[in-house]
Amino acid sequence: MIRLHVTQSLSQGASIAPAAEQARYLTAVMRQAVGDNVLLFNGADGEWRARLSEVSKRGCVLVAEEMTRPQSAGPDLDLIVALVKRARLETIVEKATELGVRRIRLITTRRTNADHTNVSRLQAIATEAAEQTGRMEIPEVVAPERLERLLDGWGGERALMFCDEAGDDPQAQWGGEQGRARPAREALQDAAPGAWAVLIGPEGGFAPEERQRLRGLEHVTPVTLGPRILRADTAAISALTLWQSVLGDWATP
Repeated sequence: MIRLHVTQSLSQGASIAPAAEQARYLTAVMRQAVGDNVLLFNGADGEWRARLSEVSKRGCVLVAEEMTRPQSAGPDLDLIVALVKRARLETIVEKATELGVRRIRLITTRRTNADHTNVSRLQAIATEAAEQTGRMEIPEVVAPERLERLLDGWGGERALMFCDEAGDDPQAQWGGEQGRARPAREALQDAAPGAWAVLIGPEGGFAPEERQRLRGLEHVTPVTLGPRILRADTAAISALTLWQSVLGDWATP
């Protein structure tokens, strides 16, 4: 069944006029007719089965008839990712949404090649991914900010999984400011659940001074994602998958 995110309140009998592009998608692309059913959600009122009650040149009207799922929230997980090339960034946003993140926070770093992106387009990609994957809420895509500014305001209320793929000394001990990053799954198995963020750097990696600052912060867990150097999109997908399998809702029976 087609599933759409709407901004209006949902309750039994509520009349919903979807946005113009959604109405065109329903009637012109998917060929829905009066009487057909659609699933609606708004991130607050649960998921509802709605009936297409009216179609006109101006759009269409849907009437909410039955709640199919109550509202629920996924894990409190942020993805913090440095700006990369547009196609890869769009893939990251799409897959991060599928993997259940609550927020996608964009950053620029010393080695970031771009300093801006089309946040509206990325938010639309997140919305479409949430519609298709059955999510009950849309992750927020936050406009880019400097890594230094983000870290200035970083407190202890959220743990940070720092994907540190720089070449550590293989003879060094695990952990600490100078130690080696631990394998991600091993580090997560020793960690506590709760509010987390996963940090993925730019294509050129973090600068030495950025790594040093991150390693010196409390509530930061430096991890490695394996023996190979991963592109940013692969790293984001891998890190989120590992976190979900150990501390997230994949770990819940």
